Amino acid sequence: MSKYQLTRRGILKAGVVALPLAAAGEALSQEAPEGKGSVVIGMATTGFRDYTNSRLATELAKRNVRTIQLFLSQSDSNYWRYNSRNDLTALTAERCKEIAGTYRSAGISIHSIGVYTNLIHPDEAERKANLAYFEAMMKVGGHMGVRTFITEAGHYHAEKPASREPHHFQEHVWKTMVATAKQLAKIADGHNATVLVEPYFQSFLASAKRTRVFLEEVGSPRIRALLDPANLLELNDLEEMFAQLTPWIDCLHAKDRKLHTRQGVPAGQGDIDYPKFVTLAAKHTPKAPLILEYVGSKDCDQAIGHLRKMLREAGVSERSTT
Repeated sequence: MSKYQLTRRGILKAGVVALPLAAAGEALSQEAPEGKGSVVIGMATTGFRDYTNSRLATELAKRNVRTIQLFLSQSDSNYWRYNSRNDLTALTAERCKEIAGTYRSAGISIHSIGVYTNLIHPDEAERKANLAYFEAMMKVGGHMGVRTFITEAGHYHAEKPASREPHHFQEHVWKTMVATAKQLAKIADGHNATVLVEPYFQSFLASAKRTRVFLEEVGSPRIRALLDPANLLELNDLEEMFAQLTPWIDCLHAKDRKLHTRQGVPAGQGDIDYPKFVTLAAKHTPKAPLILEYVGSKDCDQAIGHLRKMLREAGVSERSTT
């Protein structure tokens, strides 16, 4: 997912216009020519900040997108803050159920909720507050009937670096982050929840191998992985990513990235080998939905169309539920 300073901010502040009603996308569950497995396509809601939940549910249903990763970023539920936290007191149990019901009444399931708070902040009080915020999000999810939550490790950049190494690569930060993840696992256990951590090549979880080693050291079934190949393209081949992380992957992000750049782009606009990606996903992680990310109203149809075209070319079929 990684925003990484201006990248995410620029995307989220991009102008959002109405989704064209005539462009309903490809029909769901088209016949795959070779029958190489199946996957579920979903949508992250981050790129639709000017949409109400009701409007977004309607537009996604028209495109036969039946799964979402919910970020509380819609115009009538604007609570999500990347790499930070927010006051959730207005999200009462009734309001949470109302939001979830809006999507479910349109035939859309909520796979997971994006949290993305900062878990590597050097200030212990900040980390403690962010863990409390994470637990508050788990309570929100509980009211919605959602038990899976997504996060990165977070980003921290000191104004005056005290070390030549980036904060996230300093030796003591590894130990602190493992301890923080174990605390998070205990919180998740109390809510019957699962947290998926997302690696990104310019962050604490910088490679598929480093993420695997981290998950092994944390050693909890409550802490698992979301794989976004665009986030690791600079350091890992697709085969490496799946070889290292397959046992932990419960979700995939489907966006793209040009090599040697920070900025992610919609699916089909970068250097990801999408036929290979969807083939590996269908083979190794068929229960993990492919969640389209970094898209809004202007490029929603293009990204959905590209992903469905790549599925057909790879002989992978699309199914409606996980």
